Amino acid sequence: MNKVKQIHSFGQSIWLDFIDRAIIGNGKLKSLIDDDGIRGVTSNPAIFEKAISSSDMYDGDIATLSKDSKSTEDIFFGLAIKDIQNACDLFSSLYKESDKVDGYVSLEVSPFLALKTAETAAQAKQLWEKVDRDNVMIKIPGTQPGLAAIRESIGHGININVTLLFGLPRYEEVTEAYISGLEDHLAAGHSIEHISSVASFFLSRIDVLVDPMLDEKGLGDLKGEVAIASAKKAYEIYKRVFSGERWEKLAAKGAKPQRLLWASTSSKNPAFKDTKYVEALIGADTVDTVPLETIEAFRDHGIAADTLEQGLAEATATLEKIKAAGIDIDKITQQLEDEGIAKFNQPFEKLLKSIEEAAKTK
Repeated sequence: MNKVKQIHSFGQSIWLDFIDRAIIGNGKLKSLIDDDGIRGVTSNPAIFEKAISSSDMYDGDIATLSKDSKSTEDIFFGLAIKDIQNACDLFSSLYKESDKVDGYVSLEVSPFLALKTAETAAQAKQLWEKVDRDNVMIKIPGTQPGLAAIRESIGHGININVTLLFGLPRYEEVTEAYISGLEDHLAAGHSIEHISSVASFFLSRIDVLVDPMLDEKGLGDLKGEVAIASAKKAYEIYKRVFSGERWEKLAAKGAKPQRLLWASTSSKNPAFKDTKYVEALIGADTVDTVPLETIEAFRDHGIAADTLEQGLAEATATLEKIKAAGIDIDKITQQLEDEGIAKFNQPFEKLLKSIEEAAKTK
C-alpha cells in the first residue's frame, strides 16, 4: 500500500499544508486525494504569498477585483476564497463519505487581527459566509485574545481550525473554548452535529529554539525530542478533556471531539530524518498537515506505525529534565507564539504589497 495512505489505517488523517491555483487546476490535488489518501488542505498567509506572487494565474482576478476600488486585503481574500471554494468542492465527496470528519479546507483570518478578539470573530463570520461551503474551516490563532473569538465562532456554528499552538496550558484553554462554544450553540437551540474543529499544535519550531539550549545544558541527547514529547502530552490532555460527564452530554447530541492537528512537521534540522515528526506522532483521531515535499519523502521512505502513545513515560521524563535544567518551556512557547504572529504578518504585508503593485499595472 502507498505509505502515506497507510497512515490512515492507524486513525490519523493526512492533510496537505499547501494550496495554489495550479495544483487545483492541473489535477495534482485530485491525484493526492486518490493516490495518497490526502483528506484535507490547510493554507496560511505565507502559503498564499508564495502562490500569488510566483504565478500569473491570479492576474486576471486581480484586475477584475481592483476595478471595484477594493482594498488590497479585500482583493487578497477575493483571490483566496476562489481557491478555497474550488478545493472544498474537490473534497466534498470525501467530506460526505467520512460523515463530516474529513474533507476540510482551511482559510485563515488576517494575521493582523491575531491580538484583536472582536475583529477576529467578525472576520471569521464574514469569511465563513463568503466561502459558503460546509467543509471550510476558518483559522483563528490560539492567542489569549483569540480564545474568546474561538468560543464565539464555535457558538455561531462555524468550523474552526485553531492555529499557532505551542504550549500545553494554552492548548487546554483552547479545548475549553471549543467545548464552551458547543454548549453556547446548543443552548441557543441549534444542532451541533455539523460543527468540526482542530487544534493545530506546531512542532519543529519548538525544537529549533530549544535544541541549542539543550547543548548548553549537557542534554544534547534530547535534541529533536522536546516537541514530540510536548505533542504526546497534548494527546493525554485531549483524551482526558474529551471524555467524562461534561463531554458525554455533548457527544450524545452529536458533538465531535476537537482533534489535535500536528503542524510544522517538516524537519528543520538536516541531521534529522525528513519524516521524523510524521513518523513519531501517528495515532487515532488526530490530523497531520504536511508540506508536499514531506508527503513525497514519506511516500518514498516513511514508516507508518501506531507511535503516538508509545514512550509516554519518556515524554514526561524529557519535559521534567528540561525543567530541572532551568529551561522554561512556557516562556519558550510564548516566544514562539509571538514570533509566529510576526512570521505570518511579514509574508502577508509582502503579499498585499505585490497585489497593490499588480493592481496598478492592470
